[in-house]
Amino acid sequence: MRILQNTMNESPSLLDVSELVRPEQKLQGQEAFRDYSEENPLQQRVKKTYYEMHSNQTVDFVKSKHAKWLGFNHVECTIMEALDKLNDLVDESDPDLDLPNIVHAFQTAERIRADYPEDDWFQLVGLIHDLGKIMAFYDEPQWAVVGDTFPTGCMPQASIVYGMDSFGTNKDLKDPRYNTKLGMYSENCGLDNVLMSWGHDEYLYQVVKNHTKKVGTSIPEGGLYAIRFHSFYPWHTGGDYEYLINDHDKKMKEWVLRFQKYDLYTKSASIPDVEALKPYYQTLIDKYLPGLVAF
Repeated sequence: MRILQNTMNESPSLLDVSELVRPEQKLQGQEAFRDYSEENPLQQRVKKTYYEMHSNQTVDFVKSKHAKWLGFNHVECTIMEALDKLNDLVDESDPDLDLPNIVHAFQTAERIRADYPEDDWFQLVGLIHDLGKIMAFYDEPQWAVVGDTFPTGCMPQASIVYGMDSFGTNKDLKDPRYNTKLGMYSENCGLDNVLMSWGHDEYLYQVVKNHTKKVGTSIPEGGLYAIRFHSFYPWHTGGDYEYLINDHDKKMKEWVLRFQKYDLYTKSASIPDVEALKPYYQTLIDKYLPGLVAF
C-alpha cells in the first residue's frame, strides 16, 4: 500500500463492535432490516449521521468532493489491501449490524456466488461494492461516505430516510435553482446526468472505471450500475425520482434490484471465514482489477 497523501485516519469509528451486534434471531425476516425506529439501539448514531448528511450535502459540496477525490491521488493499494482496511470500519449509517465492513463484503459475495456460480464478475461486484468507504480513513466524515444516496440539485422526495425534517439547514432548499421537483434537471435526463449526493457508491464507480481503463479490463454495465446506485434506495426501492430516469436506467435497474437483495438480506451475525475465502476471490481480482488501484 502506497500512501499518496498524508491524511490517513486510523480510527474512522471508535465503536466497540463486540457489544453492538444485533441478535441473529432478529435478522431472520426482511422486516428486521433497515429499522430506523426509535426502539433500535443503534438509532441515535444512525439518525445523527443522516441529519448531518442531509444538512451538508449540497450541489457545491458534492462538486468539491469530485474535485478532491476523482484525482485518485490518496492511496495506491491492491483490492485485497483495501478490503483488509474495512476490517477497521463500522458503518455509522447502518441500522442493522455493527460488524466490520469486510464481513459484509464476503457475506454478499458468497451469496451471489451460490446463486450465480458462472458470473464471476457479479461475485466480484458483491465483494467490492463498499470499497469506496475507504474514504473514511482519509479525513472524510462518515456522513459523506456511507448511507443512502439521493440527487442533489432538486427537491428531496418522500422516501428519503428521516424525511424533509432532516434537510432543515440545507442551503439548497432556499435556492430557487434547486428547490423545485426538477431543480437543475430536465425531465427524464437520465441518471448519468444527475449529481448524486457524495458517497462510496459514486466514488468506487469512478475508481473502477479509472482502473479498468488503465489495465484494459471491463466489468459489465449491470455490475457498474449496481456499484454506482446500490445505495440509491429512494429510487430502486422507494419509487421516487422516476421523472429523472430514462429508458436505459430502467433497463439497468433490474441489475440494481438483483444486487440489492444480496447487499441487504445477506446481513447476519454469522461471520464467514474470510481468510479461507481470500484465495478464490483473489483470482477474480486478478482477472478484473489487477495490480495497484489508485484511490
